[in-house]
Amino acid sequence: MIHLKTLNYNKITGLLIFSLLIIASCKIDDIEEQNTTNSELSGSISSAKILDASITYNLTGPLIIEDGASLTIPAGTTIKAKKGFNSYILVLQGGKIHVNGSADKPVRMTADIEHAEAGHWGGLIINGKAPLSGGTIGSTEISSAHQYGGTNPNDNSGSITYLIIEYSGARSSADVEHNGLTLNGVGNGTVIENIFIPNGSDDGVEFFGGTVNVKNLLVVNSDDDMFDFTQGYSGTLENAYGIWENGYSSTESDPRGIEADGNLDGNFPTHTGQSNFQVKNITFDLRLLKSADNDVSNVTDKMQDVIKIRRGAKVTISNALVKGSGTAIDLIDFSDGKGTGDNSSVISLTNTLTNNILGKEINPTTGFPNAQIKSGNTGCPTSIFAWTKYNF
Repeated sequence: MIHLKTLNYNKITGLLIFSLLIIASCKIDDIEEQNTTNSELSGSISSAKILDASITYNLTGPLIIEDGASLTIPAGTTIKAKKGFNSYILVLQGGKIHVNGSADKPVRMTADIEHAEAGHWGGLIINGKAPLSGGTIGSTEISSAHQYGGTNPNDNSGSITYLIIEYSGARSSADVEHNGLTLNGVGNGTVIENIFIPNGSDDGVEFFGGTVNVKNLLVVNSDDDMFDFTQGYSGTLENAYGIWENGYSSTESDPRGIEADGNLDGNFPTHTGQSNFQVKNITFDLRLLKSADNDVSNVTDKMQDVIKIRRGAKVTISNALVKGSGTAIDLIDFSDGKGTGDNSSVISLTNTLTNNILGKEINPTTGFPNAQIKSGNTGCPTSIFAWTKYNF
């Protein structure tokens, strides 16, 4: 009897141990499964790092690609960013980023919560070695150690294709804030094509000098400027579409479609190499904004300028179209307290807004003979943005 009880006890003990092992195994499997669907991103990348499209990444702080390092993001990858100014991706001079999205599997950089608002996280910043106005070297507002600019117009910071950047533009103060995509002295050896930037604070994209060419860019509900150029930018933006949706309201004092400065903040009018760039095929779609009125001092429900060229900037803008039932103050404005835009600038804009503009078609009305409001421009085609699934 004693021997039989011992055997029964051993059997029971064995079954209990076996059951505990099964439970433990299940928990380990659960942990492994969690690790294959979530991974934290932050800190410095000092070599070659390749992400895995099957993993949803969490950006929990600054992610910095160092000089000589590279970050490759395959098609279909999603990166969810923690709220705050310090959630951003920064490519330093000499570093490279390869965003290898495709039309059917774009890469998405977004907020880590549902129903996020503009300004949730920082955005994507690239520092290159291409020239700035005056042959100067710039530094980011994040840190003076993060420099950009140089003497190599062909500098290569990698390639970006089929990328969505949403809910970006976090700020640390009223004057220090991120954009969706910030291009600092980026060279024309860098490929940037097929980009969608919805619902961001500050600018959709801002070019600080450099020579990079950007193609097929859609910006929706940027709080400030849709497309911003400064500090000696000299590349080409081709096929750009900016939208303010129905009911949208800006929080900025001077939101614009294009804002172009020849030099940084207009403080360096004697610099050589002022901004001199091209824009080909661009549409500004201003839909019926929230409680629009005719008060030119109230710009929360209207666009200050569709195109603002100032402070020594020279542009050639062809096949531009502004449309919609929203309101704008000026269509083309060259004026500024720190200097007008270059009077040899060439602009062709068609206006089909259903509301009358509240200011001027071209300001000043004389002195800029190559700026024209004309009929017939078609702007940017929408078909090239079918991959975004945006409902035009």
